[in-house]
Amino acid sequence: MAQDFYELLGVARDADAGDIKKAYRRKARELHPDVSDEPDAEERFRRVTEAYEVLSDDERRATYDRYGEAGLKQGGWEPQFANFGSISDIFSAFFGEDMFGGRGGTAGAGGRGDDVQVAVALDFREAVLGAERELTFTATGTCDTCDGSGAANPDAVSTCQTCGGAGAVRQVSRSIFGQVVQERICPGCAGRGQVVSDPCLSCSGTGEQPEERSVSVAIPAGIADGQRIRLTGRGGVGQHGGPAGNLYVDVHVAADDRFIREGDDLITVIDLTIAEATLGTLADVPTVDGDPREVEIPAGTQPGTRMVLRGLGSGRLRGSASRDGSLDRGDLVIYCNVRVPRDLAPEQRDVLARFQALEDDRIYRDKEGIFDRLRRMVKP
Repeated sequence: MAQDFYELLGVARDADAGDIKKAYRRKARELHPDVSDEPDAEERFRRVTEAYEVLSDDERRATYDRYGEAGLKQGGWEPQFANFGSISDIFSAFFGEDMFGGRGGTAGAGGRGDDVQVAVALDFREAVLGAERELTFTATGTCDTCDGSGAANPDAVSTCQTCGGAGAVRQVSRSIFGQVVQERICPGCAGRGQVVSDPCLSCSGTGEQPEERSVSVAIPAGIADGQRIRLTGRGGVGQHGGPAGNLYVDVHVAADDRFIREGDDLITVIDLTIAEATLGTLADVPTVDGDPREVEIPAGTQPGTRMVLRGLGSGRLRGSASRDGSLDRGDLVIYCNVRVPRDLAPEQRDVLARFQALEDDRIYRDKEGIFDRLRRMVKP
């Protein structure tokens, strides 16, 4: 069942024209596919545009209030959303301006530049602590020969006679529901507002040519394998003065044989001999920073014992720096593995045999009670 137009815009049924316009502007900026990354953004944007198209017109709104969307369609109404090529077209038709307060519609406006996608390979340390990378890629740039005009010489450029330099042509028609304004890119100049009689040979009149670029990319601490960084406006140059595309950096992180990442925490395992676990020792624990930390292993440490070093994990991707400017990080979690010898010399076997003859259950008795053990097992 189609959602109610008032609900789509988030307004009351007695909302005035000003409230409806504000609600639509807000929804359009939020949901337009050029802005939103949500998978259903295009469909939701289409529906809120249809809702505004109806509720902003008094006659259509009255019909909708009485008979609903089905009544509108029976009366001949068809949504105009499909006839608009961009968000600028929509805002121009409804408000006489584009969403960013610039020139209206497609008049003389160029197309958005191509998005560019590059990949960057990071080692584990760079991903969890952050890094700076210099990336080189190829993107569409402005033709050096014609400086983007597309013409072999300035005299070869003239105002389009079809649209008078506007870059778009409008058609106004009337229906039983009121006046409908449709705007199309001018077929004579493809929206440019000018025609070129003598095209530039270097770019064949497009005003563009591929160019190699370099950009310094700050890799945020805590980024994970498969995530993407977007650099707005760093992609291909826009056509005929249009906005540039975006640069997307796809991140690939190499695994590390010492650490496993679990959210913002890092997990590592240290190996202890039976003697070290029984008698206690000092162990060097590796850290992603590169400097090992000395950790005291208490006597009687059991296999699987968990210890935590605070603030030595991964950087938090959306964390903030502390007051001293240091990186906000997760923890380093250490698990103890007790190694059992496999190949004993005769003397070592004799020592263990004598120990076995002397041992009794008392030495294995846990100092904790059952509730203490349960508490330790469930403690995060």
